[in-house]
Amino acid sequence: MTMDAVALVFGGYLLGALPFTAALAAASDIDVAAEPDLHIALWHRCGWFRPAVAVVVEIAKGAFPVLIGFGFGLPVAVVALSGTAAVAGQMWPLVHGHGEKGNSVAVGVLGTLLLVYRTYWPLTAFALFAAGAASRYFTLSADNRASGGGDHPLARGLPVGMLLGFAAAPLICRLTSASPGVTLGLLLVFVLIAVRRMTAGLMADLAVGARMGPVLLRRLLFDESLTGRG
Repeated sequence: MTMDAVALVFGGYLLGALPFTAALAAASDIDVAAEPDLHIALWHRCGWFRPAVAVVVEIAKGAFPVLIGFGFGLPVAVVALSGTAAVAGQMWPLVHGHGEKGNSVAVGVLGTLLLVYRTYWPLTAFALFAAGAASRYFTLSADNRASGGGDHPLARGLPVGMLLGFAAAPLICRLTSASPGVTLGLLLVFVLIAVRRMTAGLMADLAVGARMGPVLLRRLLFDESLTGRG
């Protein structure tokens, strides 16, 4: 791998690791370490504007390495790898230690990769993202109207929709003979999402005596732990 490729991938990781959402949450008097989802915490504490800003910034963190690599004419595989590095940086930063779920960064990578390389069919994954987000928005509204809204069955729609979207994108790429580099990059994004869901705070869940199989399945599908950690 050439030096410019290494610089792009490493720069993508550093950009992803910038703790913008954590800093925004801390500035909003939210205990970052105690919250399993900072976007939801920001929504409940601060309304819609701050979490919306956080999502836009995170999408940009995924888009920028792809745009830079594409603009400099680097190989497709390197450009895709720089995007996955940004997702990994968001999930597993080396410095401040508070990793996040990486969904918004991954959406930025997915959308930008598909658009700049004119691979349009896999963009249908956004329909799954939108369906999940709409179901979650409904439950957030229910939380504001009455207690117990967070227990609504649709509350799990967002993580399921995100997982299905990230899984569908590389599959559609493969079926439509898209660029192997784009396909591999989106497959790596899906793998990172799945690994992070299943491993973040896993030991705390297993420490309460739960069985490994059901715990992993619950984490993978619903991004949900037994202890609220991760």
